[in-house]
Amino acid sequence: MSYVTDVLDLLQKKNSGEKEFLQAATEVLESLSPVIEKNPRFQKESLLERIIEPERQIVFRVPWVDRNGKIQVNRGFRVQFNSAIGPYKGGLRLHPSVNLGIIKFLGFEQIFKNALTTLPIGGGKGGSDFDPKGKTDEEVMAFCQSFMTELYRHIGQFVDVPAGDIGTGAREVGYMYGQYKRITGNYEGVLTGKGLTWGGSLVRTESTGYGLVYIVAELLRHKSDSLEGKIVTVSGSGNVAIYATQKAQQLGAKVVTVSDSTGWIYDKDGIDVALLKQIKEVERARLTEYAARRGSAVYHEGRTDGGVWGVKCDIALPCATQNELHEADAKALVQNGVKVVAEGANMPSTPEAVACLQGSKVDFLPGKAANAGGVATSALEMSQNSARLSWTFEEVDARLNSIMVNIYDQASSAAKEYGVEGDYVAGANIAGFLKVATAMIAHGAI
Repeated sequence: MSYVTDVLDLLQKKNSGEKEFLQAATEVLESLSPVIEKNPRFQKESLLERIIEPERQIVFRVPWVDRNGKIQVNRGFRVQFNSAIGPYKGGLRLHPSVNLGIIKFLGFEQIFKNALTTLPIGGGKGGSDFDPKGKTDEEVMAFCQSFMTELYRHIGQFVDVPAGDIGTGAREVGYMYGQYKRITGNYEGVLTGKGLTWGGSLVRTESTGYGLVYIVAELLRHKSDSLEGKIVTVSGSGNVAIYATQKAQQLGAKVVTVSDSTGWIYDKDGIDVALLKQIKEVERARLTEYAARRGSAVYHEGRTDGGVWGVKCDIALPCATQNELHEADAKALVQNGVKVVAEGANMPSTPEAVACLQGSKVDFLPGKAANAGGVATSALEMSQNSARLSWTFEEVDARLNSIMVNIYDQASSAAKEYGVEGDYVAGANIAGFLKVATAMIAHGAI
C-alpha cells in the first residue's frame, strides 16, 4: 500500500461519521500522490498524518436567554487546524447544520486556501448550531455575547483571528467584537469583517464575490477570452452571490439566476443587484419578493425545472453551500454547453459532479482557490489594523485582484509541474500543501 492510501485508511478510522471532513481530506490527499512520490521526506516527517489532525479542537456550551425569558442552549465550536504559516484564520458559521465534522472540513480547506493567498495566515474555523434567522436583534446579541464569553479565551490578534461566514454578518461580528473588548479591555484586530468606523476594511464585504469573478476573468484571459457577453448562473443570494453577480455584470456578463433555501429566480434581463441587495441585505426577505417587484423575473419553488443548473449558461458559480451541485446538475451544465465552473462556496460540488465536469473538459476552479478573496481581504484588514492605517477602496481592490491572479498562476503552474495540467483542483491542493509542508518541516516535530 502507498503512503497516501495508508493515511486515508487512518483518516477513515479516526473520523468515521464526519462525511464532509472525510470528503475534503480525501480529495486533497489523493491529489498529493505525485508530490509525495517526488518528495520522500514528507513521509519520513509524517506530514500527512500531522496535517489531517487539528492542532486543537474546542467544543463548548452556549447558553442564552430568548425573548420569552427561556434559557436556550447551543453548541459552539472552534477548530484550530494549522498555524504553520501564521495565526489561525477562518470564519464563524452560525447555522443549524453546524457540527464538528463540518467545522473540521471547513478548517481543513482553510489551511490550503490561506496558504494560496501567500499571506501569513494559518487555517481554522468555528461556529455554532445557532440559527439567527427569525431571531430578534436582542436574541442575536445575547447569543453572540455568550458565545464570545467562552471563545475569547482561545483567540487573539497573534493567535487566532475569526471572521464572518454563513449566518455571521456585520451585526453578529459587531456583537462578538464588543463582548471581546468588554472582557479583555483590548482594542485589537481580533475579528475581521468589522464595521468601517471601528477597524474594518473597505472591499471586505464584496471581496469573496469579487475575488471569484477576478479569478474566472484571469482564467479566461489565458484563453484569450473575457466575461464580456457571457451568460452566468449563480446559486445563493447571500454575500458571495450578490457581489459575484455585481462584479460579473460590471465586467460585461449577464447573470440570470440566484437562489435561496426556498427556491430560485430566473431573470431574463439579468439580475437587478440593487433590488436583490434591498431584499436580502435590508429586508432579509425571500426571493419571492424579488419576483413580485421585477417583471422580467420568474420564481421557481425548490429545485423545480432543474434549479439554477438547468439554465443554459457559459459560466456557473455555485455560491450557496456545501454539496449543492450534484452529478445530475453537472451533466445538465455540460449538456447546456457550460465552459467554466468556479466555486464561490466551500466545497459546493460533490465529488461525482467534479469528476463529471473535469471529464467533460470543463474548466473547474475549486473553492479553496476561487473563493479565497474573502480571507485574503480579511488578512489585508489585519495588516491595516496592525499598522493603524485605512487603505482606499481602490487600493484594497487592486491588491485583491493581484492576489486572485497569483492564486490562478500558482494552481496552474503546480498542476503543470506535477503532470496534471489544467487540473486546478490538484494544482491548488499541491501549491497550498507545499507552502505549509515546508514550514511544518522547518518547525520540527510539533
